[in-house]
Amino acid sequence: MDYEDQLIPPQRRVNEGSEISTVERAFQLARTGACHSVNDIRERLLREGHANVVSHTSGMSIKKQLNAILAARGVTRSAANEDDEISE
Repeated sequence: MDYEDQLIPPQRRVNEGSEISTVERAFQLARTGACHSVNDIRERLLREGHANVVSHTSGMSIKKQLNAILAARGVTRSAANEDDEISE
């Protein structure tokens, strides 16, 4: 990373070159197996420098979709936080 890159906030560096949104990255992380709950996904997005992570991943619809992807991978509800579970 050169000097100019150090001056750019991390969230700008993440999205500037890759063009991937926070929501798209959340779905990627749910599919890859690196994360086992919505909170894991949120933590990873924050570490990667994405902005407004909680607001992008707190809606009922997106949590339901992310949990469905996690469940399809075989992640059990016990691995997920209470906040992450799908209300059926």
